[in-house]
Amino acid sequence: MATLFHNTHFTFTFIFLLFTLSTISSIPEFSEERLGPITITPTEKTTHLHFYLHDVQSGKNPTAIKVIGDGLGFGTTFIMDDALRQGPERDSKIIGRAQGMYSVAAQNDIAFLMMMTFVFVEGRYNGSTISVMGRNHVIDDVREMSIVGGSGVFRLAKGYALAHTVWLDTSTGDAIVEYNVFVQHH
Repeated sequence: MATLFHNTHFTFTFIFLLFTLSTISSIPEFSEERLGPITITPTEKTTHLHFYLHDVQSGKNPTAIKVIGDGLGFGTTFIMDDALRQGPERDSKIIGRAQGMYSVAAQNDIAFLMMMTFVFVEGRYNGSTISVMGRNHVIDDVREMSIVGGSGVFRLAKGYALAHTVWLDTSTGDAIVEYNVFVQHH
């Protein structure tokens, strides 16, 4: 009986090894195909951007709308397509858009989870983007959020964005937020 078990065990092991070796040779090899125009330079640049986000929830043409929730309770979520302007004035030149969403993500506090992309439409950054994600504890004077990526000039971006509310209308929710963005990119 021991010999039969030993022979069966040996046969099973031998077949298993043959099967394993035959499947290993059928695994596709790593492809070194080049993707084309993507180039990565070995040095990183740090760029400081300064602009104002104009978040308008009121009026006939709001740039941020509530899609779920009540008041500013937990889970309340807004979709936004806010103007990025050179200055805090409402007629200041538009340099881009902040597109994304923010949700009240704290049960006992007013802290938003921000998920937005700064889409630039002017100057040398025209067509480039910076993606931001992080906690925005709106009652703090200055809030820091992470830069998690980018495109165009800001390809492979990383860094941080500092937000400071310069104006808030508590009755409408309209706000103007100053941003200082420090982005490392190639």
